[in-house]
Amino acid sequence: MMTESMTARLKPVQPGRTTLVSVLDIGSTKICCVIARLTPRPEGKALKGRTHFAEVIGFGYGPSSGIKSGVVTDLDKAENAIRSVVGMAERGAGLTVQSVIVNVTAGRLGSETFSATVSLGGQEVEINDLQRVLRAVNERSVRSERSIVHAMPIGFALDGQKGIRDPMGMVGEKLSVDVAVISAETLAMRNIELVLHRCHLQIEALVATPYASGLSTLVDDESQLGVAAIDFGGATTTVSVFSEGHVVYTDAIAIGGHHLTLDLARQLSVSVADAERLKTLYGSVLPGQADERDLIPIVPVGASIDEAPGQIPRSAITRLLRPRIEEILTAVKDRMQATGMMDVCGRRFVLTGGASELTGLPEVARRMLARNVRNGRPMGIAGLPEMAKGAAFATVGGMLIYPQVCGQEYAEPRSGRKLTGTDGYFARVGGWLKSSF
Repeated sequence: MMTESMTARLKPVQPGRTTLVSVLDIGSTKICCVIARLTPRPEGKALKGRTHFAEVIGFGYGPSSGIKSGVVTDLDKAENAIRSVVGMAERGAGLTVQSVIVNVTAGRLGSETFSATVSLGGQEVEINDLQRVLRAVNERSVRSERSIVHAMPIGFALDGQKGIRDPMGMVGEKLSVDVAVISAETLAMRNIELVLHRCHLQIEALVATPYASGLSTLVDDESQLGVAAIDFGGATTTVSVFSEGHVVYTDAIAIGGHHLTLDLARQLSVSVADAERLKTLYGSVLPGQADERDLIPIVPVGASIDEAPGQIPRSAITRLLRPRIEEILTAVKDRMQATGMMDVCGRRFVLTGGASELTGLPEVARRMLARNVRNGRPMGIAGLPEMAKGAAFATVGGMLIYPQVCGQEYAEPRSGRKLTGTDGYFARVGGWLKSSF
């Protein structure tokens, strides 16, 4: 199905070949770099889409700096944070990283579905017909201020007969295609490219954060029947909906786990570091029977050493955290209902990301969304340190899986690499269909 003028942007890993891949998760609260060896795996019953085992050989992790909600706010701080994390992973793996797969959360991430139809005149479907129908989609999908991150054909139809996976060689009068296009604002992503260039790193590919989180936490049946994955990040909450094995919708909301910490810091008048500790150790969104009797010591911000710490009941923390969690879940539900995605996602939600480990969150989500809810963790990745096996590292896991599944996408072929000029990475991607036909 692929042609010279329409190939996957990142070259898919070859079945039967071992390869190395480097991924960089740039978040608002943490930055993580993983170098992994992808080794071929036999076709198994579980995780059918994956062709390779991922074995981690280098791991680097550190606090984020100079980045807020996925947007670069300070070039120097962001560069230093990325350099230290990538250096850590390089020393662990004993090799030098030149290009990385990076996640995208910034730039008002959004998705649209475009459809187009071409006439076949009763002939067999050929490569040229696929190009023609995707060209017709292109005329509506490319906009100058946004860059396309993913463009995935989610279904073909011949003469109105839907559900065709690969129409090549079939006979019909009309060929239609639906393409899910995930895009983000160009300028926000250019700054990420600029920071990485200052670290002497090339962008191998960009992956939308909600898509990556879904890839690593969902099982086959879920993504076939319809499921929504909510990734509770540090400063953003992202949503992806999968149906019939494809991602069909993504969205991002600029509220995350760090806002919970700031709520605690403001209301209890404690430092941000103390508020983070209180949230991690005692945070819950469900009231417990003994919460009024459980007293937690807190040190007010600016208190002297000999001053006695204050005490608050555990229920006070629950009362502060719960409204913010309800706000996030309500925003997710409203956006999905407005786009009709609550019907597409079936009866299932998967929660992932660092803030999803808050006690009682699945129960509250189950009540507010009226769906089955479970916590998701990255699956099928060996060699991760114990601290990186939790939901906070779902995006990293998804980016290791992405090279195995990116063959489903369409994009322009690679040309000579330049930075952020007219011929940079985003110019090539933005013209994934625009200029190549």
